[in-house]
Amino acid sequence: MIVRTENFGSGPDFQDYKSNNRIWDFRTKRDLTKYGVGFMKLFGSSGIRGIVNKEVTPELALQIGLVLGSRKKTAVIGRDPRVSAPMIEHALVAGLTAAGCDVTKVGMVTTPTLAYAAREYECGVMVTASHNPSEYVGIKLWNPDGMAFDSAQQEEIEDAIENGNFLRVTWDLIGNVAEDENAIRSHIDLIERLVGNSKLRVVLDCGCGAGSTITPYLLQELGCQVITLNSQPDGHFPARNPEPNDQNLSLLKKAVVAFEADLGIAHDGDADRMMAVDEKGNFISGDELLAIFGRFECGGEKEAVVVPVDTSMMVDDYLEGSEIIRTRVGDVYVAEGIKQYGAIYGGEPSGSWIFPRISYCPDGIYAAAKLVEIVRKKKLSELRAELPVYATKRGALPCANEKKAELMEKVKTKLEPLGKVLDIDGIRVELENGWVLVRPSGTETKVRITAEARENVDEIYGMAEKIVKEALK
Repeated sequence: MIVRTENFGSGPDFQDYKSNNRIWDFRTKRDLTKYGVGFMKLFGSSGIRGIVNKEVTPELALQIGLVLGSRKKTAVIGRDPRVSAPMIEHALVAGLTAAGCDVTKVGMVTTPTLAYAAREYECGVMVTASHNPSEYVGIKLWNPDGMAFDSAQQEEIEDAIENGNFLRVTWDLIGNVAEDENAIRSHIDLIERLVGNSKLRVVLDCGCGAGSTITPYLLQELGCQVITLNSQPDGHFPARNPEPNDQNLSLLKKAVVAFEADLGIAHDGDADRMMAVDEKGNFISGDELLAIFGRFECGGEKEAVVVPVDTSMMVDDYLEGSEIIRTRVGDVYVAEGIKQYGAIYGGEPSGSWIFPRISYCPDGIYAAAKLVEIVRKKKLSELRAELPVYATKRGALPCANEKKAELMEKVKTKLEPLGKVLDIDGIRVELENGWVLVRPSGTETKVRITAEARENVDEIYGMAEKIVKEALK
């Protein structure tokens, strides 16, 4: 097995500290002094996201539209079912057209549907906060190949907003607005050309998100008997939290057993994520799905697979013979790695699966159909039983944002003598019996510790925790 590590793009999850009257992004070593102390970096690891009318406002959306419209002649825009999404969409369309850009609206769609639709335009714009609760909203931008805007494109937009570098055209050059109702159908047709039919019984929990508009119909057309939960779009997300993790999918797990289904599938708010439950009602972890998809995509050949730095060594061991390339956490960085190295597949344990044969966007719709095709041949519980099992322990310690940079330097100094260090996103050290990752939170005043081991995981975690505590003094 070959393991490569790369540092793709600028830092997601911005935190800063002040040193000698300068402001730095401690992860990218980027000087942000020109933005001023009050500047907040717009883009995180998955687009722009924040609380409605507090961190993401119509005024901000208007500016983004103006900047984007000043650089692109055509754009396609979609939204998830959030209550605030139409408001932000209107502001974006106003900005885009005011700068002379022609806009096509595709309505309520999933993020992968929008990213696929972007192939016919100069860019795509999706209004979504993905797996975040209903009070959040966000904006994610896409290139025609289904790749999210990379770090350089994001920085260009931030600089333009800061400097007011955008156009407002005269009345006779204002962009046109059109509507297209075929985006969902086109996405379904694409997937049906790539996966086989199945007669499985599937319980599908769309979480009241945009997946309701496509996944039930796709699976039915593929021959599945589909039992839906929470398949009515509702921006309040009344049934469950949009994030499809183990604790939020209790109803799905019970339904799979009650209906004697072959598997259960769950989406987040915009269906770029997909998670699964086996026929026994057991939640399949993201690392496990990452390994299962990888085995079927690689087909036993030596192919490159791209994963973030916090991925389990289960993937490395199960995909023996494949080249594992590690990147920073964030689907855009995984996608950049896939594109740069021509990888056959990549993903994140959070539920983002990227299949470059169709798009560089995480596609929970295609992933659902692909998993059904896989489970048609072997039960999901049996596939899971083939995976190596290692103990994992996670925790966090409080750490003020201004202390994070200094802390990480101290931690790196202590961990370097213990094994091979990867410092692309936090500090990960490869040990003889496992690995440990110390990574500052991008959203909270905490530093997170993750340890995984073939045995004695408590010992590895305790060692790292002691180092962090000493560095915090």
